[in-house]
Amino acid sequence: MTNRTKHLDRFRGAERYERCQEREGYRNGYRDRQLSTRVGSLVLRVPQTRDGSFSTDIFERYRRSEQAFVVGLMEMVVNGVSTRKVTRITEGLCGTSFSKSTVSRLAKALDEPVAGFLNRRLDAAYPFIIVDALFTKVRTDKSVVSKALLIASGIRADGYREILGLSIGDSESFATWNEFFRGLKARGLHGVDVAVSDNHSGLREAIAKQFVGATWQRCQFHVMKNLLDHAPKKERENITAAARLIFLATDRKEAERRYAEFMARFAETAPKSCVCLEGAFEDMLAILPLPEKYRRRLRTSNMQERLNEEIRRREKVIRIFPNDAAAIRMVGALLSEQNDEWLGRAYFDMTEYFEWKATTVAKPAAVKRDRRAA
Repeated sequence: MTNRTKHLDRFRGAERYERCQEREGYRNGYRDRQLSTRVGSLVLRVPQTRDGSFSTDIFERYRRSEQAFVVGLMEMVVNGVSTRKVTRITEGLCGTSFSKSTVSRLAKALDEPVAGFLNRRLDAAYPFIIVDALFTKVRTDKSVVSKALLIASGIRADGYREILGLSIGDSESFATWNEFFRGLKARGLHGVDVAVSDNHSGLREAIAKQFVGATWQRCQFHVMKNLLDHAPKKERENITAAARLIFLATDRKEAERRYAEFMARFAETAPKSCVCLEGAFEDMLAILPLPEKYRRRLRTSNMQERLNEEIRRREKVIRIFPNDAAAIRMVGALLSEQNDEWLGRAYFDMTEYFEWKATTVAKPAAVKRDRRAA
């Protein structure tokens, strides 16, 4: 008998198949609960009892990320801030009877391992880091505000990936990113050679201040998005193809030739896209000197894209987190599970990178530091 099965039996007051006066319910198998969101579906396998009374002991059957998700829903219900949809989903997952003290106890049990993961030491060297932010809505007192979830991933010197950290801030600013990076360094983060991110000015400045001498790679996915945002609809397909040729150039000479062709071709039909590309050209090709296999995976911040999608699926159900702690709990639990998955397989063989680093004189230019970041 598994621990999770024992937990359900304790709730019922009887072992499986046992008949006794204290028995409070009977097993009734499982049901799949599908939650549809605007960005996909979540399918949870929910254990149930015949009278539908089983609620919080269900958590022993869930992965930690699912537990955190359901606790977030329950918090909304007990605090009286849930929507009818959230209330309906929560009753379907947990039943209708649970108290604030029960929810608080479950939340605390999840907060401890999540905090342990997010505050662990980072003793390895991390030559490559990828940073990104997601915005979510959080209830603060009687108002709802948009807050930034700051997430950093890293690739260690042995080629394995890790989630480095998570923080929540009032905005995505130099101050919030700078404090986030300071926290990572205080936990031991070191050896950063390349940082990949979008072009947010506060983020760029914080990278320059905290990782002096590191190369900043501007995410090519975000560059492409900017090019298309400024392009006439009739030229978007052509601009996509032409920009991709620049992104995939194998050396500086080829990149400059394709850049010149892009500018000549779209100067009249998409002048704003040309201005955008001109401003992005150097930073979006910062890692061009690296060996090809590293360039291919470090061109963008998309390494975290699947993880971001999982976060969004859950967020679209909750819609508004009841507090900061609920957001950190749910996202932190997901990050912890992703970290375990990543550590099961190396992402890079780093041998070629360190050979290149040892023998190459002209390394990628370090990110230019804005004097205002000093």
